[in-house]
Amino acid sequence: MEWQPDEQGLQQVLQLLKDSQSPDTATQRAVQEKLEQLNQFPDFNNYLIFVLTSLKSEDEPTRSLSGLILKNNVKAHYQNFPPNVAEFIKRECLNNIGDPSPLIRATIGILITTIASKGELQTWPELLPQLCNLLNSDDYNTCEGSFGALQKICEDSSELLDSDALNRPLNIMIPKFLQFFKHCSPKIRSHAIACVNQFIIGRAEALMDNIDTFIESLFALAGDEDSEVRKNVCRALVMLLEVRIDRLIPHMHSIIQYMLQRTQDPDENVALEACEFWLTLAEQPICKEALSGHLVQLTPILVNGMKYSEIDIILLKGDVEEDEAVPDSEQDIKPRFHKSRTVTLQHEGGEGEEGEDIDDDDDDDDDTLSDWNLRKCSAAALDVLANVFREELLPHLLPLLKGLLFHPDWVIKESGILVLGAIAEGCMQGMVPYLPELIPHLIQCLCDKKALVRSIACWTLSRYAHWVVSQPPDSHLKPLMTELLKRILDGNKRVQEAACSAFATLEEEACTELVPYLSFILDTLVFAFGKYQHKNLLILYDAIGTLADSVGHHLNQDEYIQKLMPPLIAKWNELKDEDKDLFPLLECLSSVATALQSGFLPYCEPVYQRCVTLVQKTLAQAMMYSQQPDQYEAPDKDFMIVALDLLSGLAEGLGGHVDTLVSRSNIMTLLFQCMQDTMPEVRQSSFALLGDLTKACFSHVKPCIAEFMPILGTNLNPEFISVCNNATWAIGEICMQMGVEMQPYIAMVLSQLVEIINRPNTPKTLLENTAITIGRLGYVCPQEVAPVLPQFIRPWCTSLRNIRDNEEKDSAFRGICMMIGVNPGGVVQDFIFFCDAVASWVSPKDDLRDMFYKILHGFKEQVGEENWQQFSEQFPPLLKERLAACYGV
Repeated sequence: MEWQPDEQGLQQVLQLLKDSQSPDTATQRAVQEKLEQLNQFPDFNNYLIFVLTSLKSEDEPTRSLSGLILKNNVKAHYQNFPPNVAEFIKRECLNNIGDPSPLIRATIGILITTIASKGELQTWPELLPQLCNLLNSDDYNTCEGSFGALQKICEDSSELLDSDALNRPLNIMIPKFLQFFKHCSPKIRSHAIACVNQFIIGRAEALMDNIDTFIESLFALAGDEDSEVRKNVCRALVMLLEVRIDRLIPHMHSIIQYMLQRTQDPDENVALEACEFWLTLAEQPICKEALSGHLVQLTPILVNGMKYSEIDIILLKGDVEEDEAVPDSEQDIKPRFHKSRTVTLQHEGGEGEEGEDIDDDDDDDDDTLSDWNLRKCSAAALDVLANVFREELLPHLLPLLKGLLFHPDWVIKESGILVLGAIAEGCMQGMVPYLPELIPHLIQCLCDKKALVRSIACWTLSRYAHWVVSQPPDSHLKPLMTELLKRILDGNKRVQEAACSAFATLEEEACTELVPYLSFILDTLVFAFGKYQHKNLLILYDAIGTLADSVGHHLNQDEYIQKLMPPLIAKWNELKDEDKDLFPLLECLSSVATALQSGFLPYCEPVYQRCVTLVQKTLAQAMMYSQQPDQYEAPDKDFMIVALDLLSGLAEGLGGHVDTLVSRSNIMTLLFQCMQDTMPEVRQSSFALLGDLTKACFSHVKPCIAEFMPILGTNLNPEFISVCNNATWAIGEICMQMGVEMQPYIAMVLSQLVEIINRPNTPKTLLENTAITIGRLGYVCPQEVAPVLPQFIRPWCTSLRNIRDNEEKDSAFRGICMMIGVNPGGVVQDFIFFCDAVASWVSPKDDLRDMFYKILHGFKEQVGEENWQQFSEQFPPLLKERLAACYGV
């Protein structure tokens, strides 16, 4: 006997559906409670499917809503549905997939997919064969509804469909889908391509076997009049470029011609899909060869796509010039992620390098439209192509650029400035001759009457900051800085944001070149404090922190401290411990404390105390959560990470002055817990702090060494690069303080360090820190480390040859010399690497130079003049010269 609804029950369900469409929150809450009650009745779900598929007297939105509530129930409780209910729902879905209403068909399709993804593809064996059979129906609605459901299943379960678990249904499905590429209905053609597209990236076997038919069928649809079909054709070609470029190469010329047309498609969604083609092609080795003949056509198309569309301008309030007094809405503020502290070394010919495991995020200019659009895609494509073609792109671009940059229509002028910024990285060499004329023009654009022109000019100028700083300061740096500082105080929030970010980039490039202007810079940044709304304040903190990093101890002057500290401390006092705005402020203060050094002393106590409190609160909350997860929320550990990093900044900046603060707190106990936290970023920051405290006030660290060393040993795991890096560095610092007393702990760490230095593909930063620490261990305990010298001497030498002369390098090389003294045979096989590493020193201290001298001459005497001559023949000329000049060998 088929299930039938009870009239009274049906009325209850319909009332619920009506109520749930009400905007009133109290009604919504009542609906939620009622839903939970009704879910206790097993056949409640029968009512929901009945309303969706059979109750044609109700309006479509109500019926669809009934299906969506059922979908949520399937998601949450499907495993508890009685078998007869589950069967009823499945049968009703398949019987009604051809409902005349597109909304109802789509809802049933979503419901089918949800059931299928709950593991039911295996236990609903008739689903795929039935849907595939229904594709043959003469009734359009049935065919379209079945295709819609199949498309959703292909999206959700593509891997399962291509596995043995289901007996490889794709062997039947893919050839079937390909037949429908020629269907008379555009909606169905579009479904068919979309279904096949799900299997390109995974290289499904059934598709690879039919790849040529697939590509021919796509070509046949190239001129389709339906934009959805064209979009899916473009999407397919972009993916094929990634996985089966071999099949496209014979047709590449015509594919490129087609994509050039499609990138100008009147439908922006099609143009955007097509534009992705250039981004993907740029990553392929054949890019240069395939595209060089087409640049003359492609360049103007990409440039044209970089204009704001009319809808962009409306969304960006492009006609609103002053909005600085309008408070930010909270959803405009992107979540910030704190980058935990990573310890790096200074390199030859440059500043310290960023941790390599952290991606550079070069934000484009208009991030409030964070949706990917044609403008962003065109700009990104031009950027990557500039990196492929370098100067060869300029003959096609420069004639266009002149017309754009001086155009009377601001929208066109703005796109020209974006073009100039997009090519900055790839075409820098070729642009240099034009920059003396272009940079002043861009600086003038900073005063344009349109806010969107002013903001893009900020971004583009920041992309040329490196060149600006390389010129005499009066020619460009000074005018640029003056104008950018005015823009930081612009009346428009978007311009403030762009100027602040650009200024931070300029600070990184200019470093101490900014020192003469510090007073002027600080006046502006401090004035902005009182002027900025919420979102831009967060960027302002970053600009101040970067300034401190860039000018370092030059900031430590009373005049500057008096300007900068009061507003920072006022904000600090204003924010509650639970406020996420503490993150950027703590990061900023960390940089400021490190730069000011003793100048930060008057402010350090409350800052130190609060950091300790933040760590303590987070640990306590984590403890409660682990014991009673249903009673307590998991803490946001970022509070603890940022606090640990600021404590590191204090220890580094204040040095020995931090001693009294540490002695009056329980930081060592907290650190012991943090070093064992489950979250890698917490451990990473703990080890950085441990190293900084070791340098600043070892007397407080020493009593804990016996407990800390085993934890450091277990964290020498290169799977967590930054944790491993900081643990390695901390061991090296501890070792320098412990001296001979380090001996009992050598065995806990040495074998892991030797393994890491020999691992292929280990990031440079980690290799360098590992080498320094091995050298330092050998410096304090040569007898213990020297026996394994042959296992690490070669990678040790190659990883330290590019490091600048400094304390860390000094102690490490002393260690190597002492180990060679204990085990001279250990270096014989790789002596040329040792020679090269010694030659990398510019000016070693006298006693270290003597050590090098003795080892080199000792080796020469050992092997005899003739053998030494043969040996030194292998040296590159430069190495030969340096060793002869510095050490007389």
